[in-house]
Amino acid sequence: MTTPDGAAPDPAGPHPHQGPTAEEIAGLVSAERTAGEYVPGPDVGAPPHVEPAADHAPVPGSGDAAIAAAEVRAEATRGLDIDDVPPLPIPADTANVRARPGLHPDCMPLLPLVGVWRGVGRFGNDPGEKDPQFGQQIVVSHDGRPFLRYESISWLLEPDGSIKGPGAREVGFFRPQADGSIELMVAHAEGRIELFYGRPRSAAAWALSTDAALRTPTAPPVVGATRLIGITPDGKLAYVEERAHSDLELAPHASAALDRLAG
Repeated sequence: MTTPDGAAPDPAGPHPHQGPTAEEIAGLVSAERTAGEYVPGPDVGAPPHVEPAADHAPVPGSGDAAIAAAEVRAEATRGLDIDDVPPLPIPADTANVRARPGLHPDCMPLLPLVGVWRGVGRFGNDPGEKDPQFGQQIVVSHDGRPFLRYESISWLLEPDGSIKGPGAREVGFFRPQADGSIELMVAHAEGRIELFYGRPRSAAAWALSTDAALRTPTAPPVVGATRLIGITPDGKLAYVEERAHSDLELAPHASAALDRLAG
């Protein structure tokens, strides 16, 4: 058997990395259509029959078939979550400087930060306030390249210490530079991106302040911030953050002392 051009067919079939076929692309587009404005996709079979209410009859071309097709495709994944997916084809990040790959030499000035940290903190700077107001976990990890990945997840606490609900979330990267300076890029879930610059104050303390802050129209009006981060003599990761709003100068925002859980 030969193909129309006379060539022998590939017994192994299409190579898995040659990209999707035209039919597969048409199917993907069809699954996203909402009113039939895209190319039609392949026939995926009729959806399960459901008797519609008299005043909710299906509208031809409304995308019902695409929704039914998505339901069929989801059968294999609907019971799975983040922890159930296969590992990435590249080495995972590590929060342990002793694990492979080794820490990049450029990141050595930030070595004490690498780890998983968890503890409690307080907002503002009220001397009379002693009870923790939020819990927090910070993960500083790396993949062997000249930057550190930063992630902070916090949760709010009731006065009795019980969990009130989720709090702020941040993700970003520490990028040490050849001149000894440090860049820290932070994206906030509340709609703000900040670029910090700073330098080590000692082998276990770092001071940074914002050079730029971008925010969406719905984000809090934060226009600048500073962060003083350090490892305490008893091994905790401690920090103090100040923030400036559009109508207020820099003022204490939050502080915390976190215990090392890993690394």
